Amino acid sequence: MTVLAFAAASFCGTMIILHIISIIVAAWRCRPIPSVNPPIANPLDALPPVSIVRPLCGLDNFLEETLRTSFELVYPRYELIFCVASIRDPATAVVQELMALFPQIRARLLFGDDHVSHNPKLNNCVKGWRAAQYDWIVFADSNVLIPPDYIQRLLGAWRFDTGLVCSPPLGSRPIGFWAGLECAFLNAYQVRAQYFVDTLGFGFAQGKTMLWRRPDLEAAGGIGALGADLAEDAASTKLVRAAGLRVRLTAPPFEQPLGWRSMTEVWRRQIRWARLRRSSFPLYFVPEILGGPLLPLIAAGHVAAATGISIAGTVAALALTWYSAEIALVKAARWHLGPLYPLQALLRDLLLPVLWLDAWIGTDFVWRGQQMSIATNAQVP
Repeated sequence: MTVLAFAAASFCGTMIILHIISIIVAAWRCRPIPSVNPPIANPLDALPPVSIVRPLCGLDNFLEETLRTSFELVYPRYELIFCVASIRDPATAVVQELMALFPQIRARLLFGDDHVSHNPKLNNCVKGWRAAQYDWIVFADSNVLIPPDYIQRLLGAWRFDTGLVCSPPLGSRPIGFWAGLECAFLNAYQVRAQYFVDTLGFGFAQGKTMLWRRPDLEAAGGIGALGADLAEDAASTKLVRAAGLRVRLTAPPFEQPLGWRSMTEVWRRQIRWARLRRSSFPLYFVPEILGGPLLPLIAAGHVAAATGISIAGTVAALALTWYSAEIALVKAARWHLGPLYPLQALLRDLLLPVLWLDAWIGTDFVWRGQQMSIATNAQVP
């Protein structure tokens, strides 16, 4: 075997081992667990009160259902603060109907846009942070499906060295091929990777759900400090690490029901996330090119050619092993697994190198209809 073939075999073997280990870690961390709703003898003393801030912008799929879950939490004392930049936003009517349906839940709907950054979502959240009554504050995107024990699970992940608790989005209820492709991106690829690096002690924030302790963020400059990056979760990660603290993840993650997605919507979302990751953490983004099976499969083909065995048979055997392990994870975690999943996973992995290269070349992206740019950390007029 030549030196190049030996190097290719070593690389291929290492990537397969890492893939299998990450599968095992994610399967354990994301295993289904029963709801944690213990009886509370003295509720006001047992658990701290919590403020939940939910920014809204437009009518997401399943919006009424995801927002309704905010009112159905099993927790002794919490408040809901819904934030909308414009009173004309159609999501306003959905919130008002739910507030009327659940008058026993302390809830407020705030309007206005505080321009503390070039991030419109962060600007929308500022008024909620300032209005929050309690020191434990959760930012929860409007398209997150919140379970009844949501707050318990967030607080349960907090440790003495924690500065922030998050949850990556878990795609569920896709309608159509492209939404299924987004599930393949979100779940067995992104969620798996995020729990693997979190287990290694390198957890990073994801803006879908973020639990803060007010004194920690205020000591770091307040909510405006999250505008240091175009993505508030990237700024949060840097801020927490600079304080010598850790970002931790809840387990299992919370769902984001997808509904119908077009090819353009899915591609634009992946482009946005890739470009933001490259801009915020370029050194961590470099090895993302190794995240899929394409390079290991090429290496396996080279080894097969160098040793005189069947190239097609070797590549097929490796691909079968790779995707069988992934499907085993999806089944173990009880994530979405449609009949077209193998095709969607394959398409995802063919697109990963394209996304990686595009992230280094492109600078602009679209967020909820707004053209933005990482080159200037700003909105494009």
